Amino acid sequence: PFAALATLALCVLATLVACSVPRSPLEDVVVEKTFIPEQCERSVKEGDFVRYHYHGRFPDGTGFDSSYDRGSTYNVFVGKKQLIEGMDKALPGMCVNERRLVKIPPHLAYGKEGYGDVIPPDAVLHFDVLLLDIWNPEDKVQVKTYHRPERCGREVRVSDFVRYHYNGTLLDGTLFDSSHTRLRTYDTYVGIGWLIAGMDQGLLGMCVGEKRIITMPPFLGYGENGDGSDIPGQASLVFDVVLLDLHNPKDGIAVEKQQVPEKCPRRSKAGDYMRYHYNGTLLDGTPFDSSYSRNSTYNTYIGMGYLIAGMDEGLLGVCIGERRRVTIPPHLAYGEEGTGTTVPGSAVLVFDVHVVDFHNPSDTVQVAISFKPEVCEPLAKKGDFVKYHYNASLLDGTFIDSTHRYGKTYNVVLGAGQVVLGMEMGLQDMCVGEKRRLVVPPHLAYGERGIDGEVPGSAVLVFDVELVDMEEGLPEGYMFVWNDDVSPDLFVEMDKNKDSQVEPSEFSDYILRQVNEGKGRLAPGFDRHKIIENMFGNQDRNGDGKITEDEFRLKADESVDHDEL
Repeated sequence: PFAALATLALCVLATLVACSVPRSPLEDVVVEKTFIPEQCERSVKEGDFVRYHYHGRFPDGTGFDSSYDRGSTYNVFVGKKQLIEGMDKALPGMCVNERRLVKIPPHLAYGKEGYGDVIPPDAVLHFDVLLLDIWNPEDKVQVKTYHRPERCGREVRVSDFVRYHYNGTLLDGTLFDSSHTRLRTYDTYVGIGWLIAGMDQGLLGMCVGEKRIITMPPFLGYGENGDGSDIPGQASLVFDVVLLDLHNPKDGIAVEKQQVPEKCPRRSKAGDYMRYHYNGTLLDGTPFDSSYSRNSTYNTYIGMGYLIAGMDEGLLGVCIGERRRVTIPPHLAYGEEGTGTTVPGSAVLVFDVHVVDFHNPSDTVQVAISFKPEVCEPLAKKGDFVKYHYNASLLDGTFIDSTHRYGKTYNVVLGAGQVVLGMEMGLQDMCVGEKRRLVVPPHLAYGERGIDGEVPGSAVLVFDVELVDMEEGLPEGYMFVWNDDVSPDLFVEMDKNKDSQVEPSEFSDYILRQVNEGKGRLAPGFDRHKIIENMFGNQDRNGDGKITEDEFRLKADESVDHDEL
């Protein structure tokens, strides 16, 4: 009996001991961190929503479940009893992209009852977990700026139109979209519902050229349903954004005067013809055009629709020599379409302009007298032979030419078309010793073509002129005049060999003799031999090379004017 009683007591003791010890060798969840990412900006805490992949296996390696097989992450709140107790304990403190091997005893899993045919009673479960996403219902858009330009004249605000590049990734770094791969910016309005709510918020306050990381929870992104196959449901989104352009449909042009000459006698107005250099860039500094690269100014009328509207406006009121920056919104430039490869659609344009010169088609020569002798007469007039020095330059001061380089004056007959019309006009009524500055518009100078290699087309010219000498010309229509009374025997005096006809040599000798003796005068400034040859030709009416007495007539006897006696 004792033996039987002892055996019974031992059995009871064994039973009692067996009842107090778990069937699993595990007392609690065991976590092995098999991969820890270098960066962990955030870790799981109770109340967070997580997305993770897992393999579920028994200790012998037999698999019982896998999210990979379903092609979808497991999405759930942590610490809200939506998971088995062991997993709720294993996930806190985990980082995105961290990998853990989680061993869960049955009393923290499916216990004595198991789970259907999948998990037997009292089963220890192993989970190979890879965390892909964390967010919390209290989350807001997170913005991290990693580059901001030194100058930021304007920040993005609600209703602005922006152009930006981005890379879009999930929280684990998986790329789902990129504007860079499409080789074009994303162009849209901000803050009016054209974007997901997180991006609408994340772009506010950005400067052109700024780079920032915008992180948003799914309820500010694509929510429970995600977006197709690229963005899963309940996914946090990360956008790496660089802002390239910014404007508002209400914007006008912006003008920044960078350099204005001290003296500005005239400002440009609509209808003026302007020559200017420019560098054209996008708002982020990307160049798209430059007149300097063509080594030629841009020449056009302003304020008349020959330019984009913003430039037409931006060039009004400038001084010659002024430098200004004109910023033009797209609706005053090339609009939504742009110009193809050089100017993208909806682009703000920046022009750095240097005004070289401008004039108006109604302009005449501007005359400024810098020196005038006390006695200033006679005054130069049409037909006079004048000798003068000049320095020629463009309106911006660029040197063109100077008579001083050659050590001699420039000599012309006024009204004979020997110089540009503007110079002829500017020399009128000058006296010897007088100095003038002449500003000559191109239509009174070298016109649209200019002189290759010397004077640009459509250039306004500046001449600093000094009249050195002047010889009075002949009355209009005359190339020779008598200082004394005309001899009644003029023909006989010319006919030196008395053969009743005057040959070219006799005619030339006689005229030159009259000039040398002061009895007559040839028009100054012309080749005297050509003048005499022309006079002879006018008298030789039958063209036989000789003048007869019947052919010979004085100018006073002519019904039609000729350059002759």
